[in-house]
Amino acid sequence: MIKLSKRLRAVAELVAPADCIADVGCDHGYIPIYLVEQGGCKRAIALDINRGPLQRAQEHIVEYKLGDYIETRLSDGLKALRKGEAQGIVIAGMGGGTMQRILKAGRDVIEGDTLLVLQPQSELREFRSYLMSHGFAILAEDMVFEDGKYYPMMKVQKFREWTQSSNSGKKSCATGGIAYSEMELRFGPLLLKKRHPVLKEFLLWQEGKKQVILEGLSQPEDTPKGEASQRKSQRIARIEEELSYIRQAIKVYK
Repeated sequence: MIKLSKRLRAVAELVAPADCIADVGCDHGYIPIYLVEQGGCKRAIALDINRGPLQRAQEHIVEYKLGDYIETRLSDGLKALRKGEAQGIVIAGMGGGTMQRILKAGRDVIEGDTLLVLQPQSELREFRSYLMSHGFAILAEDMVFEDGKYYPMMKVQKFREWTQSSNSGKKSCATGGIAYSEMELRFGPLLLKKRHPVLKEFLLWQEGKKQVILEGLSQPEDTPKGEASQRKSQRIARIEEELSYIRQAIKVYK
């Protein structure tokens, strides 16, 4: 029985049972192996853009005697996946910008009933904003802390009909009225709703980190001039804004 890291196990546990699961950027192939072993899917497709990781995945698939159930494919994102072939798609361990490009390029593969489990490593606010503006609803969220890092993850599904409110300017789903606030985009709507304990740890850590930076910028020094002064003022304003949202989020726990 394969053992997963805390992060990968949390990702795997968000995957809904399905006939076939595709893992994009499969690396060692651990998630497909785990899902097949645990009965989370009957078969899986492991995709990676690089031959090296795909070869390692193939070796592990053979080691666990799952060659009849897991197929490997060299693929840039979702390009080697056919429409309707997988009911669930996992994309984990990439930057938010990269993940966004994969979803955009593979939009014809993603159907209305396709469930995606996504674990972006960066650009979270921008990534959640992309999901909202392109008709993806966040159905579940989780967050873990492992090896000194915080890992948020989410399960999403695309809805067909989206409308734009003329009053608020927010996009919302005709079937669910979905529109995330700025604080929800930054920290995760469902993580905030269920007062996730790991998110609270992250918020307190971020509050302390931002406060130290702000205090450092406020120390007396030779007064910068021109563009340097403007850049410093902009940075202070940005950190103060970030701190404001962090503190608003912390209040959810009180």
